[in-house]
Amino acid sequence: MSGRTGRHRCCGVDEAGRGPLAGPVFAAAVILGPGHGIAGLDDSKKLSARRREALALQIKQRAIAWAVASASVEEIDARNILQATLLAMRRAVESLALVPTEVLVDGLYCPAISQPVRAIVRGDSMVAEISAASILAKTARDAVMLELHRVHPQYGFDRHKGYPTAAHLEALRAHGVSAAHRRSFAPVRLILASRGAVILR
Repeated sequence: MSGRTGRHRCCGVDEAGRGPLAGPVFAAAVILGPGHGIAGLDDSKKLSARRREALALQIKQRAIAWAVASASVEEIDARNILQATLLAMRRAVESLALVPTEVLVDGLYCPAISQPVRAIVRGDSMVAEISAASILAKTARDAVMLELHRVHPQYGFDRHKGYPTAAHLEALRAHGVSAAHRRSFAPVRLILASRGAVILR
C-alpha cells in the first residue's frame, strides 16, 4: 500500500471473538510505517499461535502506532455482537497515539468514527495494516481467554477459546453457565432456560 508517510497515516482495524459463546470481543487498530520490515503478515486465523505471538511482538515494536480495545460480555448482551464489535473498533481507533488520516476495516461494516473509513472484505488477507490488527486482536483475546480458563477450568477455554465446539457445549450442559458466557447467544440462552437462569460466578 502506498502513502504510509507522515501526511497519510493509514490505519488497519480488525476484530477477534465475534463467534464465541464466552468472553469479550476485541479489536485492534494499527498504523504501520514505511519499511516496517515485518514479514509474514496475514489473517491471524491462517497463522499458528506461536507465529501470531512472534508477529504481535514485532508489530508492537515496529508500528508507528497501535492500540487494542474490547467490549465486555455485558455490552455484547446489551447491544448485540455486531454493535459491540463496532464499539470495540471505535475504542481501538480512538486509543491510538496518532490520529489516522484513513481507516481500513476488515469485513462489511465500519465503526462510527470521525476519520474517513472504508470496509474491505477479506482485508485481513490483503492489507498489511489490517493483517497486523487481526494478529493483535487475536493474541490479546486469546490471552484473556487463558485467564478465564484459570478461573473456570471446567469449560476448557484454553483449548477452544470460547467457540461453540462439542466439548464446550458438553461442558455448558454439565456445569451450567458462567459469568463469562454471553447470555444472548442461543446455545447459552437455551441452557439458561433449562436451568432456570442460574449463573455460576
